[in-house]
Amino acid sequence: MLDALSKAAQLQRQAAAKGFDWPELDGVWAKVREELNELEQAGDDTAARYEELGDLLFAIVNLARHLKVEPTDAMIAANAKFERRFAYVEDAMAAAGKTLCAENLAAMDAAWDQAKAEERERA
Repeated sequence: MLDALSKAAQLQRQAAAKGFDWPELDGVWAKVREELNELEQAGDDTAARYEELGDLLFAIVNLARHLKVEPTDAMIAANAKFERRFAYVEDAMAAAGKTLCAENLAAMDAAWDQAKAEERERA
């Protein structure tokens, strides 16, 4: 059984094989923006948020397909990056004698930015 991202990519490849596809990347980008806007406008309506978030994720998978990026692999990489950076934040906060809590969000954000900067320097 496929994970949800892979299933979405499979459905989109099948539709594209039958000619139901954006001819240019600009159309895909526009669809992503449209779905993001619809999610933002869903407001406090939980059912609408659920539907619009699903539509946005589906559009993002379509964008990944057009960019020739496997969405599940991209998500795995993003998860790993988050784990590395959050571990850095945890270590930095512990070294500073601070706790991870909303009151220390500015310090956590600063540590996050430092983790990003150090990753970019190593790349």
